[in-house]
Amino acid sequence: MTTDTLTLQQLVRGQDPHRLRAWLDEQGALDIAEELVRLEDEDRAVPFRLLPKDRALAVFEALDPIHQKELLEALGEIDADQLFGQIDADDRARLIEEVPATVARRLLASLPADSRDNTNRLLGYPEESVGRTMSPRYASVRSTMTAADALAKVRRAGLRSREVLLLPVTDDQRRVVGTVDLPDLVTASPGTTVGELTRPDVYSVRVDEDQEVGARLVQEADLVALPVVDTEDRLLGVLTVDDAMEIIELEETEDAMRAGGLEPLDVPYLEATVLRLARKRAVWLLVLIIAAVLTVNVLGFFEDTLEEVLALALFIPLLIDTGGNSGSQAATVVIRSMAVGEVRLSDLPRILRRELVVGLLLGLMLGIIAVPVVSIFFGLDFALVIGSTLLVICTWASFSGGLLPLVAQRLGVDPAVVSAPVITTLVDATGLIIYFLIARAVLGI
Repeated sequence: MTTDTLTLQQLVRGQDPHRLRAWLDEQGALDIAEELVRLEDEDRAVPFRLLPKDRALAVFEALDPIHQKELLEALGEIDADQLFGQIDADDRARLIEEVPATVARRLLASLPADSRDNTNRLLGYPEESVGRTMSPRYASVRSTMTAADALAKVRRAGLRSREVLLLPVTDDQRRVVGTVDLPDLVTASPGTTVGELTRPDVYSVRVDEDQEVGARLVQEADLVALPVVDTEDRLLGVLTVDDAMEIIELEETEDAMRAGGLEPLDVPYLEATVLRLARKRAVWLLVLIIAAVLTVNVLGFFEDTLEEVLALALFIPLLIDTGGNSGSQAATVVIRSMAVGEVRLSDLPRILRRELVVGLLLGLMLGIIAVPVVSIFFGLDFALVIGSTLLVICTWASFSGGLLPLVAQRLGVDPAVVSAPVITTLVDATGLIIYFLIARAVLGI
């Protein structure tokens, strides 16, 4: 069996360091990281110690913070301290949040004074703020510099390539007045001034702003880095594109989970215990059960109506499911538009008008289909009840789906929380009230 067909787990168990080293030489850093997390915690240090220092760092940086913590625990204190000192300050800040307090103090104490100060400065900013995820290492330039002088300053800074792809241009007070791309500096004539190469659009983000705001700006403006500033526009660091993409992935994962009716796991799925998985789901299930009591109460209130026309019960699942689905569709579209900055609270009147019309059209289309079919089996009057209910429920559900996410944002609640599960439960109860009221009016019950 060749190393191509063996997994890292098999090689570690086989205790053959030569074949294990050959496998590691053939794989990329991301591939090694993916296989490393599938090993038992105590086995991860074995292949990791066989990696050259530069590749070990690349593999470590490719791991999630939870897996980085586990690997540090598997390594000896000396190896863990050295590795911790090699990663970027923003990565150190994220990792510190995962490890126990005693380990965090030891790791911080092992750093040189300047690295420790950079890390502590990031830890001083609020969680999930841009300040926690920015890199405090940057090379800024002045507009009066020549391209040659600016490149010389970049070389002296000794930064990684991704930290200098975009250079903030600052004034005498360290305020950001623009940015210049490193490729433009490299290809320009040595005597060209930085001012001539500066981008016309000035993008920056406040250090205390939510990290998703900064990440979305990097994405929307097609930036490789974004200057991070204080309240007086003075440069504090940069948010790099790789960190921005990680933030977006994290935020979208949280939104997807909340839209599905559970709390974010905060750890990779296979790392979560069954108790953690159950706990994250149970809270939402309990909330939705309590909310569903509204539906039960509505059915109890209209019990006499159901007893008089038993056929009404046949269409309850169809109507409330249609309303819930319609509301969820509207909420999903609005939440996604909010996330990418397409809509904001001031757009609420336009959104509500659009969703009212959309819901009306959907109700009309479904009603036109339903009325002739239902009339064949239950008569025209009953068909009109179903058609009218579909029209009103779809309109109401779309309106609610467009309204609630923006109201939630205004109240400081994550809009994803009021998406599919909450919308569905709300429309279930109100949809039944609409259904029975229309039935009473049309059928004369």
